[in-house]
Amino acid sequence: MKTFKLKMLHIISDENKEIHIPLLDGLIIDREDEKSNWLIEAYINKQYGDLFRKLEGREQIFVKVKITKESNNPAWFRAKMLGLNQIGENVNVLFLGKLLSEKEIPKTL
Repeated sequence: MKTFKLKMLHIISDENKEIHIPLLDGLIIDREDEKSNWLIEAYINKQYGDLFRKLEGREQIFVKVKITKESNNPAWFRAKMLGLNQIGENVNVLFLGKLLSEKEIPKTL
């Protein structure tokens, strides 16, 4: 497994709009498993908790991230939210996702 710093997180809404989620901290882990799964963990302000509570239980959420440096190109994932936990005054959200190739990114995004 390889671990990287999460530098940017955008969630795609039901209306196909990108919602920027400011990060307090975050990690992204390439699990290097047979399914090419990645674990995305974001520590965010509690004000975004309601947005993520609405996403719980969905089979598919499109997520756009930047890894390691803000200047890097974004990567797109098709993900499922695994959990939302309160940590102190803020929240931690965890996703399991598959990295998408350019041709797999929906054209509406």
